[in-house]
Amino acid sequence: MARRLDVTGADGVRLAAWDFTPGAAPQAGPGVLLLHGLMGHAAHWAPAVGSLTTATGRDGAQPPPRTVALDQRGHGHSDKPPTAAFTREAYVADAAATVEQLGLGPVTLIGHSMGALTAWQLAAERPDLVRALVICDMRASALGAASQREWRDWFRRWPVPFPSLDAARRWFGEDDPWVERPRPARGAFFAEVMAEHPDGWRPVFDPEQMLTSRETWVHDAHWESLAQVRCPTLVVRGLDGELGRAEAQEMVRVLPHGAYAEIPDAGHLLHYEHPDAWREAVGPFLNGVLTS
Repeated sequence: MARRLDVTGADGVRLAAWDFTPGAAPQAGPGVLLLHGLMGHAAHWAPAVGSLTTATGRDGAQPPPRTVALDQRGHGHSDKPPTAAFTREAYVADAAATVEQLGLGPVTLIGHSMGALTAWQLAAERPDLVRALVICDMRASALGAASQREWRDWFRRWPVPFPSLDAARRWFGEDDPWVERPRPARGAFFAEVMAEHPDGWRPVFDPEQMLTSRETWVHDAHWESLAQVRCPTLVVRGLDGELGRAEAQEMVRVLPHGAYAEIPDAGHLLHYEHPDAWREAVGPFLNGVLTS
């Protein structure tokens, strides 16, 4: 059972963090911070978090690292103020505040999709806070205006409110035009971020805030900030994900201390859809950095 922690982010935004560390008392010293992607929430890491809490050291004598997942602003149980900034700077400042207020530094950052971009931007800007980094299925190249228009059109096609949670699960896993073949894990992923209202089930996030968040990074390439990351970094991709092999390997080349891993049969939601394979892919890297 994860324990809730409260963090004050940039501009006073209240953030919810969740401590997955085994045991009642929090560990002191360097820990792990997990950052979900756009539209996600901290609990999406739950299936994969075992690989972190069992990294107990080469001789088994070390306790598991303190492992915290953050609901980023606009997501999960964190605040979603209509006047809040949903900029890259705000997301990075929130992550830095979480590391500092919870005493996790120098932290091992693990990010998925947009959370991975936040992670490597923090590592580039505040190397004093970060000891290692895992990038899960996030591109460094610009996606462009056409991609943003496609996302806006996609949000408009959502048949909200959903009459039931099963209906939401079925739409995202089977009926969504973006789904080429049934993906039950994708349906379950989105079902987790739905909340019941008097007229049916709606997302816990504001789609306009999600589009605003994406607008701040989708038009730009992020190779320069990636090259500034000096800590050991693992780039992980799903074979059917959004990050292609050639781009992932170029990211590894650009990183001063980069390594590469891929997960067969996994899509963009690699850690959620295939947690065991994800653990096998990242486990050796994590054990190396967490026990060094």
